[in-house]
Amino acid sequence: MSTTHDSGYRLLFSTPELVRDLILGFVPDEWLHSLDYGTLETVPGSYVSDDLRQRADDIVWRVKVGGEWVYLYLLIEFQSGVDKYMALRMMVYVGLLYQDLIRRGEALADGRLPPILPIVLYNGSRRWSAANDVFELIPAVPGLVEQFKPRMKYLVIDESAYSEQELASLRNLVAAVFRIEHPASPQAIGGLLSLLAEWLVDRPDLRRMFAVWLRATLLRKAEYRIVLPWIDDLEELKVMLAERLEEWAHAYKAEGKAEGKAEGKAEGKAEGKAEGEALALQKLLQKRFGPVPPVVLRKIAGASVAEIEGWLDQVLDAGSLDDLFGPKTP
Repeated sequence: MSTTHDSGYRLLFSTPELVRDLILGFVPDEWLHSLDYGTLETVPGSYVSDDLRQRADDIVWRVKVGGEWVYLYLLIEFQSGVDKYMALRMMVYVGLLYQDLIRRGEALADGRLPPILPIVLYNGSRRWSAANDVFELIPAVPGLVEQFKPRMKYLVIDESAYSEQELASLRNLVAAVFRIEHPASPQAIGGLLSLLAEWLVDRPDLRRMFAVWLRATLLRKAEYRIVLPWIDDLEELKVMLAERLEEWAHAYKAEGKAEGKAEGKAEGKAEGKAEGEALALQKLLQKRFGPVPPVVLRKIAGASVAEIEGWLDQVLDAGSLDDLFGPKTP
């Protein structure tokens, strides 16, 4: 499993509007669609140990149904590969959540446990192929033992399973997020920004949040090759992005022509990617924390692309340079 995760997605799905649109747009269930998502509340994740927290980026919500709660366990899974044992992980996390609900006296009035919908939101490049029930991970056993094999399913929402046409037909914030993650073309980003600005005209808080997330996404994805100053306004971001679309489009064309060239050119491209991401990280650090100390610059200069991408993923959540690069950073 990848040790880096997209903290920007955690930011997005820490808002009830995104959770609501995820359910309404991507969970095909009439009963869930009928619930009052104005009652959404977050649930503290203190029941997850520090060791498990390093392996999951989980967000738990609850929504009220006739005076009782239904829990939506949203596990945001960010990795390029498919986790074979995701069903086991989900069984553990759901079990821990139930234990915590019992400890806090939040079982149902008759002592039974509230329903939980476990969701894996996956944005990897390959289609999700792992077993979605822990039962499938255990081989068949003759006789009595087969009856006691555990069952625990989860719902996977795989971004790559939806076409651009399907997503474009939805007036849905999560659909817009998926389209931005996998744009049909560089110019498509500008159109999506206009859509978000229109949909969120009365929500300046969400406009700022989307601007911060989108800027971080452009910085993190090396293929975009766009370095932007710190911006927390969608309109301003759209204007600045428009100024660079032509340059961005040329970069896409150049990359397409370069496919199949000699290995030496591929290595040069990799070095250019590392340099571009290092520059993006340095500029972002300067905007967040002021002048970047020489010791940090040296650390970035000697880092791999994977390490730099990890720092880019975490920089929005970091409170200081020490949080990113370790203690004793001057």
